[in-house]
Amino acid sequence: MKRGKEIMKQKYANKKRKETLTAYLMLSPNIVGIGIFVFIPMLYAVYVSFHSWNGMSDMTFTGVDNYRRLITDTDFLNSVKTTLIYAVTYIPLVYCISLGLALITNSLRGKLETFCRMAYFMPYSISTVVAALIWSFMYDPKRGYFNGILNALGIKSQNFLADTDQALFAVMAVSVWLIVGYNMVIFIAAIKDVPQSLYEAADMDGANAVVKFFCITLPTIKNTTVFILVVTTIGSFQVFDQISIMTGGGPAHSTEVAVFRIYDEAFRMYDFGYSSTMAVALFVVIMILTFIQFKITGSKED
Repeated sequence: MKRGKEIMKQKYANKKRKETLTAYLMLSPNIVGIGIFVFIPMLYAVYVSFHSWNGMSDMTFTGVDNYRRLITDTDFLNSVKTTLIYAVTYIPLVYCISLGLALITNSLRGKLETFCRMAYFMPYSISTVVAALIWSFMYDPKRGYFNGILNALGIKSQNFLADTDQALFAVMAVSVWLIVGYNMVIFIAAIKDVPQSLYEAADMDGANAVVKFFCITLPTIKNTTVFILVVTTIGSFQVFDQISIMTGGGPAHSTEVAVFRIYDEAFRMYDFGYSSTMAVALFVVIMILTFIQFKITGSKED
């Protein structure tokens, strides 16, 4: 009897070992890819940040001089400030609009629900470059559709991308338009996984839609909320394509976010050492903010 249990235990251990090995083999292409294209470049960027290098000549070790320069670099600090303004506005907008669209679409049935899901998700399938070009045309002060609509309503034309007060938010509108459909689909999947028995019990207690949302839906989809917030935060700090195409960091550096400043320092000024320093600093900021989000939105059980 004891011998039989040992044999069964050994067979179970061998099976688990094979399953684990199979899982690692299936994951190995992604692990290798992440290692080659993410972690190795990250480590190399840290190494380059301690050097002076124009990308062609030999590197010159400068120690922490680049980091000392970073602390007093008003241009980079202003770009970080612009990025923070962008993020603080962009993250709540994306979250609220995505969740709102998910709730509305989930309440529909049949072909109407399918149509709305497809219509809201469609912008996500568009290239960021193409979207930026289309919106740039619509923002055009003289021929753009937006000013045409404003003029029809009796409102004077706006400069949008040429206005230092409007440019950043005009670019942000494109980013929000592109991503809300994707986040909406994720929220819908989470909402559909909420047990219907919870809503039925709430109905028996006389709870209205608002109570059910805040007491059932929102707590149940908490993990999805954390995922959306973290990914949206990282995306807000990495915005680049729209800025590069629509404003080029202008007017008057009003849309020069941190990533665009890093790009400008590297590929226009050819100072790869200092640009790597800025990239490392931005990475640290993103990591700290992500950690804070996990601490705030997480629970002891998580």
